[in-house]
Amino acid sequence: MPTISLTIAIIIAAAAAIVAAVIAFLSGVSYRKRKAEATIGSAEAEAKRILNDAYKGAEAKKKESILEAKDEIHKMRSEADQEIRERRNEVKQQERRIVQKEESLDRKIENMEAKEEALAQKSKVIDERMAEVDQLKKGQLDMLERISGFSIEQAKDYLLKSLDEELTHEKALRIMNHEQKLKDESDKLAAKVISQAIQRCAADHSSEVTISVVDLPNDEMKGRIIGREGRNIRTLETLTGVDLIIDDTPEAITLSSFDPIRREVARLSLEKLIQDGRIHPARIEETVEKAKKEVERTIRQEGENVVLETGVRNLHPDLVNLLGRLHYRTSYGQNVLNHAREVAFLAGLMAAELGEDVSLARRAGLLHDIGKALDHEHEGTHIQLGVDVAKKYKENEAVIHAIHAHHGDVEAKTVIACLVQAADAISAARPGARRENIESYVKRLEKLEEIANSFNGVEKSFAIQAGREIRIMVKPDVISDDQMMLTAREIVKKIESDLEYPGQIKVSLVRENRAVDYAK
Repeated sequence: MPTISLTIAIIIAAAAAIVAAVIAFLSGVSYRKRKAEATIGSAEAEAKRILNDAYKGAEAKKKESILEAKDEIHKMRSEADQEIRERRNEVKQQERRIVQKEESLDRKIENMEAKEEALAQKSKVIDERMAEVDQLKKGQLDMLERISGFSIEQAKDYLLKSLDEELTHEKALRIMNHEQKLKDESDKLAAKVISQAIQRCAADHSSEVTISVVDLPNDEMKGRIIGREGRNIRTLETLTGVDLIIDDTPEAITLSSFDPIRREVARLSLEKLIQDGRIHPARIEETVEKAKKEVERTIRQEGENVVLETGVRNLHPDLVNLLGRLHYRTSYGQNVLNHAREVAFLAGLMAAELGEDVSLARRAGLLHDIGKALDHEHEGTHIQLGVDVAKKYKENEAVIHAIHAHHGDVEAKTVIACLVQAADAISAARPGARRENIESYVKRLEKLEEIANSFNGVEKSFAIQAGREIRIMVKPDVISDDQMMLTAREIVKKIESDLEYPGQIKVSLVRENRAVDYAK
């Protein structure tokens, strides 16, 4: 029982506490509501005040902006009025100018119409005058035809022929004057350069043939060289590649071969065998080997000597060896190595006179015929072989071009190439330097006369001075004095294109008038 009472008391106390809390909460809520209402009322009043102030400020700004806009509009209106007045004035001025131009154009049109009328009248008068002139011209032509006995076509032919003769004369005079001027200038310079080069050049010259003669101490030696059943001579011919000619010539044996190096090996071998006296196949083989080595040493020595003598530097050893082989090569009887040495000196001397590279000119002159050391072993001309071997050993481009151009296979484009051409021609054309086959010499002279006789108006021609000059007799009734210069030029061009010859050929035309009559 006491426990139940205690529980009831606790419940009552809790309920009272809950009631008190609810009452307190309701009182707080009522207080906060009243306070919030008071705050909202004061805020609304403040907002109304701010809105009133804003309305008042906006009205003032509006009035101020309206006043400023009115002032700006008034200002712009004034400026627009001013601009309109100025534009109106300009338009009025332009209208006045246009009116003036129209008036001026009207006056010009009137003047042009007047001039056209005047020109039409003048044209009519001119047409009438031209008709009269045509009539007069026709009458004069008829009169001239009756007086001269020529028709119009005949007169034209006569005038054209006269004009052609005058032009021929004028052309011949101009060609002659131009050639004479060039000849004087070139002869003066060429004579100076070439003469000094030739006078300063000193070179030995030898003339070799395709056979060599070996002297024997006695005719008995011929039998020993032939050997039993000809075994010695067969061995010697087989090893050297040279033909031994043993005939009735006393105390001499002839060695024949187109290869000069083989011929030299055979000559040295034979001389050594004759001197030694022991002649049999084994000894012949040994002697030929020694002779080949000796010739090879001579080739190297000759190549080194010519390089040292001409002052050419940094030459490939193979090129030096090829130069030495030229010691045993001849061209028209002229030793090719001596010819190369001479061309090198001449080209160098002429280069010095002209202020060109002397060492390059000597190098090109020395190597210009290097292909002749190979032309019997390889196909192709000595020029192409020389160009190929120079390119192989990386020679200077100017040297390669000089080799290629020294016989005119290509056009000479450098001074060095021209100097090598000139030096080569000088060395080859020098009297006594080369021999020429009598048959080819006669054919060349006949061809020279045949070329001259092929031209119209040529009566006779004579090749003189060993083919260095040709004198041509022309018909005076066919070729006039003025046409002689042109005919000579055409003959020269024909000779240059159709004929090969050393040096130069002088072409002389002779025209002679004769008057013949008989007294009876």
